This record gives sequence, structure tokens and C-alpha cells, in this order.
Amino acid sequence: MHAFLLLALGLMPALVIIGGLHDLVTMKIPNWISLALIVLFFPVALAAGLGLIDMGVHVGVAILALIVGMGMFALNWIGGGDAKLIAASCLWLGWSGSAMFLLWTGVAGGLFCLLLIAARQHLQFLAPTAPGWVARLLEPKGHIPYGVAIAIGALLAFPEADLMSGFLAGR
Repeated sequence: MHAFLLLALGLMPALVIIGGLHDLVTMKIPNWISLALIVLFFPVALAAGLGLIDMGVHVGVAILALIVGMGMFALNWIGGGDAKLIAASCLWLGWSGSAMFLLWTGVAGGLFCLLLIAARQHLQFLAPTAPGWVARLLEPKGHIPYGVAIAIGALLAFPEADLMSGFLAGR
């Protein structure tokens, strides 16, 4: 059971990495990634020994994150896939991991934006011969694939989540 739980807990990091990489290359986060995170959370949470009240808190945090994300999407601050990935990540991270997730996502997003600004200023000469996704990243006023920052934030915050702390404590 311990090995199964470890494998199951690895699903969240794997899916957010896929989401971040997909956003980097295509500027889109497929709905199936967020949907898979939502569907897989419940059996993994039960296997990890999370109680129904704790699961309810996780769901509440995810709903709040989705509402805030929808507002940010309406203001054109983030994409719809970003809002859904944030909410699905918060479902896994719960109350204990979501604050660090948002902090790490903000830090990673800021650093990633600075990196893109520098690349757009100094590596523009590579754009004509680069693969399409690299050329898109180097567009001077192009979009920023924030799924990369979301994935980094989720990975850094995951050890703080109830699911992981329970596993690490040998629940």
C-alpha cells in the first residue's frame, strides 16, 4: 500500500509538469490536465487517509481559487487554462499548501517574466530560425505561458500539503 500511495501522490507533480510544459510549447493548458487532477484527487486523498472534513476544506479552497482565477481571467490577467490549473492544484494542496503555492507561483512567475524580457531583448536574432514555440516566446509583446510558474509553485508547495505531510509522517 505504501508504494501504491507514493505512486499515486506522484500523479499531481507529473500532471502539473505536463501542464507547464504544454503551456510553454503551445500557450495552452489542456482541460484534461485539470480534469485529471480533480478526478484523481479523491481516490488519492482517501488512500492517504484524508478525512471527509479535510477533503471538504480542500474542495472549498479549490472553489475559492477558481472564483479568484475566473476574476483574473475576466480582467485578462491570466488565461482560462491557468485559472483551472491553479484551482486544480489548490484542490491537491488544500489550506496548508495553497498559501505557499501562491507565493511560489508569484515568485516563479516574476522570475520567469524577467527571464523572458531579457530573452526578448537580447535573443531576438534567434527567432527567425528557432522552432515555432521558441519564436512565439521571443515575440516582443507576446503572451507569457504562466503555466510554467504554476507548475513550479505547485512542485515547491506540494511537500507542505496535507497529503504529503501525512505520507511523510507515515499516516
